Amino acid sequence: MKADVGVVGLAVMGQNLALNIARNGYAVAVYNRTAERTKKFIEERVKAEKIIPSYDIEHFVASIERPRKIILMVKAGTPVDEMIEELLPHLEKGDLLVDAGNSHYADTNRRLEKLSHHGILYLGMGVSGGEYGALHGPSIMPGGSLEAYRMLQDVLTKIAAKTEDGPCCTYVGNSSAGHFVKMVHNGIEYAIMQSIAEIYDIMRKILRMSTSEIGQVFEEWNKGELSSFLVEITYKIMEYMDEETGKPLVELILDTAEQKGTGKWTAQAALDLGVPTPSLNVAVFARTISHFKEHRRELSRVFGEKSRVTSDKSLIKDLEKSLLLTMFLSFSQGLWLIHEASKAYNYNIDLPEVLRIWKGGCIIRARLLNYLGAILKENPENINLLASNNAMDFVKEKLSSALKVSSIARESGLPTPVLNSSIDYLFSLTEENLPANLIQAQRDFFGAHTFERVDKEGTFHVEWQKLE
Repeated sequence: MKADVGVVGLAVMGQNLALNIARNGYAVAVYNRTAERTKKFIEERVKAEKIIPSYDIEHFVASIERPRKIILMVKAGTPVDEMIEELLPHLEKGDLLVDAGNSHYADTNRRLEKLSHHGILYLGMGVSGGEYGALHGPSIMPGGSLEAYRMLQDVLTKIAAKTEDGPCCTYVGNSSAGHFVKMVHNGIEYAIMQSIAEIYDIMRKILRMSTSEIGQVFEEWNKGELSSFLVEITYKIMEYMDEETGKPLVELILDTAEQKGTGKWTAQAALDLGVPTPSLNVAVFARTISHFKEHRRELSRVFGEKSRVTSDKSLIKDLEKSLLLTMFLSFSQGLWLIHEASKAYNYNIDLPEVLRIWKGGCIIRARLLNYLGAILKENPENINLLASNNAMDFVKEKLSSALKVSSIARESGLPTPVLNSSIDYLFSLTEENLPANLIQAQRDFFGAHTFERVDKEGTFHVEWQKLE
């Protein structure tokens, strides 16, 4: 029996993706550098699925039907390059390699160029949905040549999550478009997770709510406009009890958040392209600050006790609206970044299609995506979503609540960086005259950087002070 598809890398994500493909009617060849992991997978998880194990690269490649289609589920970075080098001597022109990890888009461009010289097709494919999604249906974001995508299209659309709008998989665009879109997806994810954490912090420290009460609020919110995967798992986390202590487990988890790099890459890409993504950026810094636990503990003693503002549960409605505002503006910033990258790198990305495939399977799936898609459909050039009366009415209706929550948090000494940066992002974009004229004058004063004027055309420089 020849396999239809090969999967390299049998950590949990690789195992689940292989099982997903096999359960959709395809024969799958699998390989892992550690043979023991392959053996354990076959013995413990494979049942009636058509899965062919291999314990060396040559056998693995030979077991796949030509032209070969091989999905790499290995750690991003050097391991991907090493695996490509290991596979390359056994591949033939017309074979397809698919990197389904969180690779940096620049690495994807480099690998595309290299493999094209060997006649090997390559896809950089973002996959979102975690371990559960990989098994039951993720959101899939492939980018590269359309020819390469067509080779695997049937498989990908079958294994992807499904919504009323179809499979959550589409050809995202040229070259590294798939990995770029997945990277920004993760940047938005960082911002939404941080904003949920900020709301949680206000609930427990200002409203003095128990973990159980907080969970009930998030569960109720998940029935309305805030319905989303991240809100759903938040209330489930609040309900989870530690077996050893009988306490809510979330209360026992150390407050240092890890990161793998996609949030940082998003911020770097935004700076490179000159796109404002403040909410996405500060979410990365919030995780960075969380790592200085001992330093924070020491400085909290030096600073002294903070005076917490007291508020009643009437604030909960304001918290709900604040979270809706930050979610909307996080998507606004992310979509703007994708749009500018598409122009700069010739990706040819269809933003409404990106929103469509994010509706199911992925971590940032949310009811709000239907609303965002409708705004874009109304005006495809409205790339940050704000250039419509409908969208502006939405954010203005939430703004007074966000200002109230931000003020109470500030008076209480609670950091709410995503909320505050979202408000400033909105204020900045809706302010006709910013104080950047003074900055430009300062630059010209000390560095002769020149400036433009509002009353006539041209570029100008003046001697702000006489040189002796």
